Amino acid sequence: MSSGFDPSSPANCCSGPAGRCLPSAHPGCSGGTLFVRLLQPRRKEVKQPITTPRAPAAIGPYSQGVRANGFLFLSGQVALDPASGQLVAGDIRAQTEQVLKNLQAVLEAAGSSLTAVVKTTVFLGDLNDFAAMNEVYARFFPEAPPARATVEVARLPRDARVEIDVIALAG
Repeated sequence: MSSGFDPSSPANCCSGPAGRCLPSAHPGCSGGTLFVRLLQPRRKEVKQPITTPRAPAAIGPYSQGVRANGFLFLSGQVALDPASGQLVAGDIRAQTEQVLKNLQAVLEAAGSSLTAVVKTTVFLGDLNDFAAMNEVYARFFPEAPPARATVEVARLPRDARVEIDVIALAG
């Protein structure tokens, strides 16, 4: 079985930066060096779940967030109180504030913050709530706000009025 490497071939003499040049007594190599390609195994990407009691526990088979490949992927949060697990009372402003506090808690548990958020998706039960949601959202992202998509949906878990998910840089 051939490995594809022929030490007697002049093509394998030291000729460039992509690899290592090792001393060689091979007569075909000028300068007495042999080019060796080093094969590095691919780094195994690790997916690490993020959990914190400062945000509501997942209400299904998913993680509050996941760290992977230098990013944080946070599951959508609705306005659940972390202590009671109940939907907070109030209008869209109150719910948006609770959602963003929940997301902030998950980010902080991962060693990150809202300033590291690069993308959000906002799901609204009623697009007429857009302006009021934006008022609260802008307070949490006062400078360099992340990219965002906002969509109206037919229904949200627990009949919430807003759900937001996040992609952020890992801290």
